[in-house]
Amino acid sequence: MNDKKWDLVALASIPVIMTLGNSMLIPILPQIERELKVSSFKVSMLITVYAVVAILLIPLAGYLSDRFGRKAVIIPSLIIAAAGGAVAGGAAWMMNGNAAYWIILAGRLLQGIGAAGAFPIVIPLVGDMFDDENEVSKSLGIIETSNTFGKVLSPILGAALAMWLWYLPFMAIPVLCVLSLVLVIFLVKTPKKDEEPPSFPEFIASIRSVLKEKGRWLYAIFAIGGICMFVLFGVLFYLSETLESEFKLKGVLKGLVLAIPLAALCLSSYLAGKWIGKNKTRMKWLGFIGLAVLTVSLGVIGLFDNIYVVVGLFTLGGAGIGATLPCLDALVTEGVDKEQRGTITALFSSMRFIGVSLGPPVVSLLIGSHHFLLFGILAASGAVGGLLTLLAVKPDQGNKPTSGTGQKKRERNDNDDMKQPGKYVQGRRKKSPL
Repeated sequence: MNDKKWDLVALASIPVIMTLGNSMLIPILPQIERELKVSSFKVSMLITVYAVVAILLIPLAGYLSDRFGRKAVIIPSLIIAAAGGAVAGGAAWMMNGNAAYWIILAGRLLQGIGAAGAFPIVIPLVGDMFDDENEVSKSLGIIETSNTFGKVLSPILGAALAMWLWYLPFMAIPVLCVLSLVLVIFLVKTPKKDEEPPSFPEFIASIRSVLKEKGRWLYAIFAIGGICMFVLFGVLFYLSETLESEFKLKGVLKGLVLAIPLAALCLSSYLAGKWIGKNKTRMKWLGFIGLAVLTVSLGVIGLFDNIYVVVGLFTLGGAGIGATLPCLDALVTEGVDKEQRGTITALFSSMRFIGVSLGPPVVSLLIGSHHFLLFGILAASGAVGGLLTLLAVKPDQGNKPTSGTGQKKRERNDNDDMKQPGKYVQGRRKKSPL
């Protein structure tokens, strides 16, 4: 793992920057609303459109990464994300009102296209880089921690930049993307493929094989990832609106308050990645405990309409989300063969983006209703995730073969071994007539 530490540094920069590109806007959404003179629902769409276009394109990016290589997809994606940030920043700088809003929205759409081929491809690339499952889990923990660190940093940095000029968070995105692009180009060395990639029909058949054999727990993990992001971004949107409208907290101070639950999420994610190793049973139960903690904290928040209770208990809930995410990453990455890993993890990332896209608009519609109803719906979502983890997540244990083309290759290799004299295949030795 030490010989790939710089590769991990470069790859870890991608989730940090992609997260900053989205979450930096959370604390300044009310300010954008005032500057552009649009509704809170319309301003929430700046988060949603970024996620929706990513949802649609992530599976395609996953396939392309399986076909042509991870780095070949990540590099142009970072360039597109930088261009999208430049369009949004330029519109905010040079235009006003509704016209500026629609150009910014178009820039966010372009940025979402770039995001589809960036962070989602990092997860399978980390799985490709290591053969040992312990190293995969630890490395994925680092990647997920960098993602959550970006969430911790984003409200503080976004608020600080907006105190100078409200549109600076948009302008910062191209600079950050170029920085990550340089790191990836010069530091990341992707493992060479020994075999030609499968044709498209073979690829589709292998994906169907994986989903047919492992669909029950894979679909459950996809849904759990979406629920975690739905709750996280929904509560962050609620806090951003409430802290400014009711408590007059603005700028860096508001960013620091938003960073409290995110810091707990970051620390929990790092510790979980180090602890789970390759024990899939441990991954399942740690994920369940994390979601149970999240559900209870949200349920109690619904009973007390107090900002201190909301921030304090959601800090606990954030730790629950942080414990769950590395478990989901590791289960997906280690549960399928490398040939389908890019597409399967892309489907997982799509579900996470669905959660990101739904959280702010749903909460914006519920924020005027009863406090208990809002957090009751969020708590119910967490409970569904916990039940899915408990009842549906049943991955392979130990070193059992995974499904798909990789399993067929192993079976062919076993048959070839039996044909060669002097080879012994456990469990297939003929019984002696004596």
